Amino acid sequence: MNKSKKSSNKSPKHRRPNWDEYFIEIMHAAAKRATCDRGRSACVFVKENQVLVTGYVGSPTGFPHCDDVGHQIKKLIHKDGTVTEHCMRTVHAEQNAICQAAKRGVSLEGSTLYVTMAPCRTCTMLLINIGVKRIVAENKYHAGGESEKMLKKAGIKLEYLNNKVMEYPKRAEEQWVRGVKVGK
Repeated sequence: MNKSKKSSNKSPKHRRPNWDEYFIEIMHAAAKRATCDRGRSACVFVKENQVLVTGYVGSPTGFPHCDDVGHQIKKLIHKDGTVTEHCMRTVHAEQNAICQAAKRGVSLEGSTLYVTMAPCRTCTMLLINIGVKRIVAENKYHAGGESEKMLKKAGIKLEYLNNKVMEYPKRAEEQWVRGVKVGK
């Protein structure tokens, strides 16, 4: 066989993901470890294109998981009268990642955070205090307005990959409209 002839069975050219796409794929892999089906959120902290730490939503070490025993839902009544429900059994992905970094002596200052949805108010305060410089969120958070304002004031760049608000799976017995339970 003549080695100078090129094969006509060329496979399509491989498209190498850019850095943001690459770290979002790693975030998706981490999300598979999440143990609360109300978002299955995860995150990846990166600096100089190197992964520092990952995190996903789940119960504290040694405690039962939502996937095993159900959610521990608490209602929050806001100043404007709207009511939202939050699962209190779990630690947020960002909080878990920050704890992992602290356990291993890894500084997150100056890092970029890749996250399933924009951070809640509490996580935003932690992210400001650790010195995150950029956040890339795949989705918006339904109650993320205050976080967005705080991040802007702190000079932290927040970028959305899409304008979709992260939806939680609806339980059959309830329906929600603007954060208020209606129906059954």
